[in-house]
Amino acid sequence: MNRKDFLSSLTRRDFLRVSAVATAGLATQWSPGYAAAYAGQAETIRVGLIGCGGRGTGAARDCVTSSEGVELVAMGDLFPDRLERSKNQLTRAIGDKFKVTGETSFVGFDAYKQVLATDVDLVILATPPGFRPLHLRAAIDAGKHVFTEKPVAVDPVGVRSVFETSDLAKSKNLAIVAGTQRRHDPKYRETIQRIHDGAIGDIVAGNVYWNQGGLWTAERKPEMSDTEWQIRNWLYFTWLSGDHVVEQHVHNIDVANWVLGGHPIRANGVGGRQVRTGPEYGHIYDHFCVEFEYPNGARITSMCRQQDGTAGYVGEFFIGTRGTSNAADTIRGATAWKYSGEEVNPYQQEHADLIASIRAGQPLNEGRQVAESVLTAIMAREAAYTGQDLTWDQVLNANLKLVPDQVAFGDLPMAPVAMPGVTKLERPMYGHSHEATSQAG
Repeated sequence: MNRKDFLSSLTRRDFLRVSAVATAGLATQWSPGYAAAYAGQAETIRVGLIGCGGRGTGAARDCVTSSEGVELVAMGDLFPDRLERSKNQLTRAIGDKFKVTGETSFVGFDAYKQVLATDVDLVILATPPGFRPLHLRAAIDAGKHVFTEKPVAVDPVGVRSVFETSDLAKSKNLAIVAGTQRRHDPKYRETIQRIHDGAIGDIVAGNVYWNQGGLWTAERKPEMSDTEWQIRNWLYFTWLSGDHVVEQHVHNIDVANWVLGGHPIRANGVGGRQVRTGPEYGHIYDHFCVEFEYPNGARITSMCRQQDGTAGYVGEFFIGTRGTSNAADTIRGATAWKYSGEEVNPYQQEHADLIASIRAGQPLNEGRQVAESVLTAIMAREAAYTGQDLTWDQVLNANLKLVPDQVAFGDLPMAPVAMPGVTKLERPMYGHSHEATSQAG
C-alpha cells in the first residue's frame, strides 16, 4: 500500500494516534509547562463529558478553552435537567467549540456507556466520585484518554480498581490526568522542586488544612426516591462522596504526599458531626483532625471542617531542619525564596498539559498518584470513623466496599453516622451494627 492509500484508510482514531507518535519525535522528554508547543499539531481532539453538574461543566469549559483544536461533542448525565442546564451554560461559554447535538446527548444510568460509544478521543469524568472506578475502567477499556475529577474512589476496593485501570492505561498508551490542579501550577511545582532539592532540609513535620463554611444541599422533593435524593445530594453520603475529607481535603493531602515523596504509613485521628446534624446533611462528619506518620518519621497534621460561622483557611505548611515552606510559593530559612515566575490558571493548565501530552505521544498517567492520595484521605476518614490507629496496608487491603454493585432508583437505606469504637473498618455497606444505629440516633 502506498502512502496515499495508507493515509486514506486511517480512521480518525488511527490518524490521531499516528499524529501523536509523529509529534513525539519533536521532543526527547515531555513535561508539563510547554503545552502551547503542541497546540494544533494533531487534528481536532473530540471531548465527551460524563457528569454535567457544576464541576463537570467547569471542567469541560476549561478543557476546550485550554488549547486549540479541541471541541466538546458529547455529554451524558443521569438527570435530564442537569444535562440541559449544562448544555445551556456551555453553549454560552465556549461558543463554536460546542458541537453537542441531540444525537450525542444522553441521560440515565447508562449515559456513560453511550458517551464512550461515540467517536470521542478524550472523556471528562465528573459524576459523583462513587461511580468513578467503574467509569474510569470503562473509558480505558473503550480506548479513551481521560481527565478525571478527584477523588477517584471512595473506598479501598475502588482504589485497588483504579490502580489496575491506571496500569492498563499505561499499557495502552492512554492518558489519565486528575483534577489535582496544584500539580500543574508552576508556583507549586517550582516551590516543591526546591524542597525536594533540600531548600528546607529534611521534612520533620507539617500541617495541611481545608477549613471553611458549609456547602450547598439539595432539597428532597416528595417524588424523589431514596436513590435519586442521595445522588442529587451526593456530598453528604460516604458511598457517593467519600465524606469531605476525601472529596475536598484530598487536594491538601495530595500536596503532603507530593512534598514527602510518597504516602504515609499510619494514621490516627478524630472527627465528628457537631454542627451539620439535620437529615439534609446525610450521615457524613463536619470536621476531622488526623495525624499522618510518613516513612521518614515526619508527622503531618491534617485538618478540615465544613461548618458555617467558622474561620476559613486552605493551605499547607511544612517544617524542615533548615527552614519552612507553604509549598505554594515561599521558602523561609537558610535559603529564603519567593516565587516570582509565570502565573497560570491551574484549572486550565491541567487540561492544556493533558492535551499536549496526548499530542506529544507521551500521555500523562496520574492514576496511581491520585489514587494513593485518595487512599491517604480514606485512611484519615477511617481512622476518625473507627477511632483506631490504622496502617496503610490495613486500609489498602481492607474489604470495604461502599458502592452497590447495581444502582437503580428506589429504596436505598442511609447508613448510620459512624461511631468511633463501634464502627469497623470492614463493615456492611448500609450499616455498622444495630448498636451503632441506635447510638447514632
